[in-house]
Amino acid sequence: MPGLLLPLTRAVTYTRWLHMLMGAIVPFVCAMVYPGLYKPSPGDWLLTAVLPVPLVLAAAMVPVVRRAEGLQARLMLFPGPHARVRDDEDPGVSTVASASWSDRVRTGAWLLLRMETGLVLTLVTNELLTLALSLAGAAAGEPGVADPLLRVPGTGWAYLLLVPMPVLVLLLVVTGAGALMAKAARALLGPSVKERLSELEKRTERLLERNHIARELHDTLGHALTTAVVQAGAARAAGDPDFTDRALETIEETGRAALEDLDRVLLVLRETGRPAGARPALDEASRLLDSARSSGARVDAEVTGALEHLPGPVSREAYRMLQEALTNVLRHAGPVPIGVRIAVEAARLRLEVRNPLPAQPPATGPGGGRGLRGIRERAALLGGEARAGQDDGQWLLRVDLPLR
Repeated sequence: MPGLLLPLTRAVTYTRWLHMLMGAIVPFVCAMVYPGLYKPSPGDWLLTAVLPVPLVLAAAMVPVVRRAEGLQARLMLFPGPHARVRDDEDPGVSTVASASWSDRVRTGAWLLLRMETGLVLTLVTNELLTLALSLAGAAAGEPGVADPLLRVPGTGWAYLLLVPMPVLVLLLVVTGAGALMAKAARALLGPSVKERLSELEKRTERLLERNHIARELHDTLGHALTTAVVQAGAARAAGDPDFTDRALETIEETGRAALEDLDRVLLVLRETGRPAGARPALDEASRLLDSARSSGARVDAEVTGALEHLPGPVSREAYRMLQEALTNVLRHAGPVPIGVRIAVEAARLRLEVRNPLPAQPPATGPGGGRGLRGIRERAALLGGEARAGQDDGQWLLRVDLPLR
């Protein structure tokens, strides 16, 4: 029994009750015009339920009506800040205007259901409350206080014990009807197929953006940390104050650039609607080459074509690919000779990074292979491809990106 009465203590039960009673406003307003509300007969009540149907269906054709009904249903039919229970689950009710005839038909069905349910519940509410008043009057010796359909014979104090019964029955009816209306709202006001596809596309875009940010952080911080580690190791091994000064200067510059990139990425995370600062492009590749040279590697670079005229997305992603390629060389092979070739052709950009194979294969940690996988993913998103493997006793990374 306590579990049965628990819904009666929740505010959402009474907001649902109010929501259903509001559905009777239209038929009662129409009934004031015809057939009238003075001593209505069963036939009059039938007309009251039928006459507003064309008006309600016409209203359902207006796209914004679906949005208004969805907002009302979300606010009044489902637990929220006004309820005593916490429910973080999405109600599954759309709050956008009708975009198709299917939406309009479902909105029409919802309006009809809400109107008829509101009319019936209003009559039931009136009858049960009238019966409770009649029982109270009979207990007080005045049986004519109210005139319910179910007559109360005689008078007597014993009727006082029966006064709560109609109220309790009414509350239980309201609870059950409210739960059914919430289910009907999900079915008739729920997102259409088009809305579900749109939400799925937005979710996919958010996941892609999250993966993109993860790659940005991996490339930027990985390059900075690898350069710092190689520079520090080389300076300690050299034991030359001048070389140590140059190494510390390179570490400082690389760290400062990494902090700038980190601030830009964090800005995107904090304020999604605000554009971030400009990302480095391939025409700034000299910064990466100088950083690799300062780490002790001998870098032979060959650049053909105008890098500044590359399409923005291609230029920015190619910069990150070159950065990750140089980081991989320093991490796995150390300060070895590196050959870099960047060629801008008529319809594509070719990027090649070549280095000697290390004497011993590097130990692969938990993140091993993510750099090459990230390069391949970037190339695939631009419609190109990236290949890596041994070539004449050296390790070769080749990236081909279309310019259109």
